[in-house]
Amino acid sequence: MNRLIEQHGLSQRRACRLVGIDHSIWRYQPRRADDSALRQRLRELAQERRRFGYRRLGWLLAREGHTMNSKKLYRLYREEKLMVRRRGGRKRALGTRAPMALPLTINQRWSLDFVSDTLSDGRRFRILAIVDDFSRECLTMVVDTSLGGVRVVRELERLTLARGTPQIIVSDNGTELTSSAVLRWAIDRVAWHYIQPGKPVQNAFIESFNSRLRDECLNEHVFVRLSEAREIIEAWRHDYNHVRPHSSLGALTPIEFAQQQGDRPLEPVWGSAAVPLLNRPAKGITSTDSTYNCG
Repeated sequence: MNRLIEQHGLSQRRACRLVGIDHSIWRYQPRRADDSALRQRLRELAQERRRFGYRRLGWLLAREGHTMNSKKLYRLYREEKLMVRRRGGRKRALGTRAPMALPLTINQRWSLDFVSDTLSDGRRFRILAIVDDFSRECLTMVVDTSLGGVRVVRELERLTLARGTPQIIVSDNGTELTSSAVLRWAIDRVAWHYIQPGKPVQNAFIESFNSRLRDECLNEHVFVRLSEAREIIEAWRHDYNHVRPHSSLGALTPIEFAQQQGDRPLEPVWGSAAVPLLNRPAKGITSTDSTYNCG
């Protein structure tokens, strides 16, 4: 319309006839009522009830005498940008988010995780595994059909009484490990680091241990009873700590490595991989980069 009028010099009536509309449609000016008070009240209700959508807010407005159809209500709701944001997921405990360095002494950092398996009759059981990231020693493996936050706290309390409290504990965001029982226990006692959801590589030590547990023990046995599973898994844990050589520890067992290192700073141990990820520095040359395996 504007191009016909401006470029061709047509009158409004003639331009409307060419387009095929009545000139009253072109000249119509909307006359909307002043909704400032209604908009203000809608914003106040949305602030008070942040998870209410436009329908529930409309019901509250109707109780106060503000009646309107659903289209106008939705238009005001959108214009005021009051849309309810969809939640991204359950609330998670954050813990510490500082970057983690390699542990340098025994008891500096522990890792926790759960492993699941089944008995021969199909009943499921779980295993709580706790590993010292410095020596790779498996501190305990608790086998039971149910392992909640209270049970986790009980096992941690038992371990800390026997070995002392670590400086930091690393785990995923499982419900058992973010429970109120675990959070209360960790306050003013230990720094608890939760890895980012969906990134198990951030807890590589325990993930490496879990793969060896499943490959060397769980996949090799059919457990008939829970007591049998506990005996076999505990025997494998003893073999893992005292007999099984670890490539990342220079073919030593975790117990031998811990006894050799003691409380001294961690000494680089070069694994048995055919092609190392980092070339070993020549004698007399100091390298600032070192690569350590996680398993």
